Amino acid sequence: MVKECWKEKGYVDEPIDKNLDLKKEIRKLCKEKDAIILAHYYTVGDIQDIADFVGDSLALARKAAETDAKVMVMCGVHFMAETCKLLSPEKTVLCPDLNAGCSLADSCKAEDLKKYKEEHPGYKVVSYVNTTAAVKALTDCVVTSGNAVKVINSFPKDEKIIFGPDYNLGNYINSLTGRKMLLWNGGCHVHEKFSVEGIMKLKKEHPNAVVMAHLECKAPVLAIADVKGSTATMLKYAQEHPEQKEFIVATEAGILHEMQRTCPGQTFIPVPPEVSEGSLGCACNECEFMKLNSLEKIYNSLKYGWPAIEIDPAIAKEAVKPIEKMLSLS
Repeated sequence: MVKECWKEKGYVDEPIDKNLDLKKEIRKLCKEKDAIILAHYYTVGDIQDIADFVGDSLALARKAAETDAKVMVMCGVHFMAETCKLLSPEKTVLCPDLNAGCSLADSCKAEDLKKYKEEHPGYKVVSYVNTTAAVKALTDCVVTSGNAVKVINSFPKDEKIIFGPDYNLGNYINSLTGRKMLLWNGGCHVHEKFSVEGIMKLKKEHPNAVVMAHLECKAPVLAIADVKGSTATMLKYAQEHPEQKEFIVATEAGILHEMQRTCPGQTFIPVPPEVSEGSLGCACNECEFMKLNSLEKIYNSLKYGWPAIEIDPAIAKEAVKPIEKMLSLS
């Protein structure tokens, strides 16, 4: 039975014996319940270490579509858990904390996109995966930062396209392909904070470092990056270039855990967020939504089987189509 206090908080808040080895107990529960743990690169290292699979949005979507497990614990943000449920509706998908939202998803409401579509008849809608199921239901095809250019290039050159909600990613695709997609004015609150000045300061201190930037960064940041792409693209580049000893990384700091784990002989330097004058800055840029995931919440989620993702069947029927189209093109 789901307690009202859980609903109010958005997660199971039950006391846990402090003497428990949480990592061991979580793996035990996974075995008992035929569950797997999927974790995004932006979660904390402890979660990545116990996960059955760690990846970016595209890899996680593929895994969700392929798994035979009865239960999936999606350690990321809410739209990722929704994507898992859309691809495997017969399975139980747990989201350890329903408060784990996304600034990009929040920037594009389904009712606003519906109105915009009506104002632009004849346009196809391509949505970034960082959107709600309701928005995906209004979408012709979904993309991730890892496959966006490839998917867009699958459309005829003269296709009229509305792209959203990430303006920076859409702008990058337009510049690369010569298209003139209409762009939704949304952005990631993490990647918007990286600045050219912050990167150049680090570059001065580390002149031989390779600058890597996520495609959600602003155009001036991407312009000075040596490697531009998804988290998986950046990780793969580092793994394939062991001769390169230093990297300046402009994305959420959680990826550094996997970079350091798989590339122990290399150094990864996070770009700090741009801060206003007089305020206290930090050495790295983190997504507070991703960091809402914790071992305690995962344990309780598995133990009590909540929060479980539910999607309106009418929305789910339409929302899964653009995801499946993306996977077929990737």
